[in-house]
This record gives sequence, C-alpha cells and structure tokens, in this order.
Amino acid sequence: MTLAKTVHVVAAIIYNEDRSQVLLSLRKPEQHQGGLWEFPGGKVEAKEEQHHALKRELHEELGVMIGSCEFYMDIEHHYSDKAVHLWFWSVYDFTGEPVGREQQQWCWWDVNSLKGLEFPEANQPVVERLVASFV
Repeated sequence: MTLAKTVHVVAAIIYNEDRSQVLLSLRKPEQHQGGLWEFPGGKVEAKEEQHHALKRELHEELGVMIGSCEFYMDIEHHYSDKAVHLWFWSVYDFTGEPVGREQQQWCWWDVNSLKGLEFPEANQPVVERLVASFV
C-alpha cells in the first residue's frame, strides 16, 4: 500500500503576552484526527513560503495578523492513512482578537497543562518540548 503524497503544514504556537499560555484549536469531529486539540495553522500551498502560509492560515482560521515569529521545530509523521510534514513556528505577538472563523472551538491553555490534553500523534514531540522548556 502506498501512502498519499506528504501534506505540508505550518502550525503556530501562539503565546499570550506573558508566554504562560498558548492558543489551541479543537479539530472538528469530521476532520482527520477530529476531536483532538491542535496548534492552529494549515496546509502550505504549492510554491508558497512557510511564513506567508502561516500568516494566511492564521488570518483565515482565527482572524488575527501575526507579528514576530520564529521557527520552533519540524516533524515528519506517518499516520496509517496519510503522511504529514509539520513546521511549527512560535508566535509572540499578533493583532486582532481570535475568533473561530471556521466554527472551530479555541482556547488559551497553560503551557504546563498541555500534557493532559489529547493531541494528534504528530504533535506529541512539540507538546513534550514545550512542557519541558516551561518547567
């Protein structure tokens, strides 16, 4: 069985002002990995730069415009039905008030509480690194 082409995704670790919380979105039940928390973001379009994709996706999903951000880490993960390559970016400032523009739930979570949440498998290394760096 051959896996479909790898899906390239950018995701944002959006911090609150004092960097004690991050903003997460809840995947809709009908989506791949539905019902799990995720870092907001989405697919990188063909020939699109990651930073542009991150800006576009966060505006489309949450109605915010990002300010400063920096690369955090990337992960390649193979699910039984698809392969993903995720690039995570730390976002330290943004303008606008987050709104679930795609009718998704979102919430600010304390960084030290992330281990108690359910995430897609591909997100686990990011969660572990974030929690370890917060201690």
